[in-house]
Amino acid sequence: MPDPLVSLPSLDLLKGFVATARRMSITLAADDLCLTQSAVSRQILALEQSLGCKLLVRQHRAIALTAEGERLFREADRALRQLQAVIGSVRQGHRPVTINASIGVTSLWLLPRLGRFQQQHPEVDLRVSALNRVLDLGKETIDLTIRYCPPAAAPAGALRLFSESVAPVIHPSLKPSQPVSASDMGEQVLLEYDDPQRPWLQWTHWFEHAGWSGVKAKGMIRFNQYDQAIHAALAGQGIALGRLSLLSHQLAAGHLAVLPTPCPPLALDYAYWLIPGDSPMGGDAAKVNAWIKAEAGLDPD
Repeated sequence: MPDPLVSLPSLDLLKGFVATARRMSITLAADDLCLTQSAVSRQILALEQSLGCKLLVRQHRAIALTAEGERLFREADRALRQLQAVIGSVRQGHRPVTINASIGVTSLWLLPRLGRFQQQHPEVDLRVSALNRVLDLGKETIDLTIRYCPPAAAPAGALRLFSESVAPVIHPSLKPSQPVSASDMGEQVLLEYDDPQRPWLQWTHWFEHAGWSGVKAKGMIRFNQYDQAIHAALAGQGIALGRLSLLSHQLAAGHLAVLPTPCPPLALDYAYWLIPGDSPMGGDAAKVNAWIKAEAGLDPD
């Protein structure tokens, strides 16, 4: 159990020590803190007395950290940098913008696009919360969420980002030149998202859509997370059922290809919705909101 707060040294003493260790100079540390050299020296001495050990060794025109000083500096410097960042954010009126989505949406749709957002808005502190459970936005500190559901289940104020359609996807190097048949599928390893609540994302359902009965694949690998099945397909380990809108980046980049079959993609009633949190949308959250809409091909305004 950590020591109580009352036993910790004063923050001023820690600031004096960290400033000195960062610069390895009491003179430069004093300039940074707008103090005199003697004031900083007294802070370090008081900190050493409080801890009961030496932190600095004063040498000719130089200083060095003791082993205890190295240990304290490593942790105190990290803590003070974090504190500086938070205080700077609070002073500027900023706070992290939190966006929530399922693990699959986060991994396959959000993360490949985050680089563009950072290039456009490096000043925005963005926090991504990847959870498969549906959050109560009235009880969570969430600015925006992307939810997968049918239109009837979308809450008031939800914006439809894109619809859902499903087709087999494969690594481009394994893509055949001609449409495959039911017998061809029997020679393949199939990758399946093993979620009984999403039967339309399982191969039995898709074979029914294709009108193929009795297909027995060469092998089947099942995953409890959808993005795992897709990552296996990206690695050339088999054929997965691809949610085409969700995989638009991977398909456009040529990392995946739609397997040619005689039947069209399976269109579903489900869609992906952008839902604002209960708190008023601030300037940074509005930037994230506009960026998500633009990435989905919608008018950001």
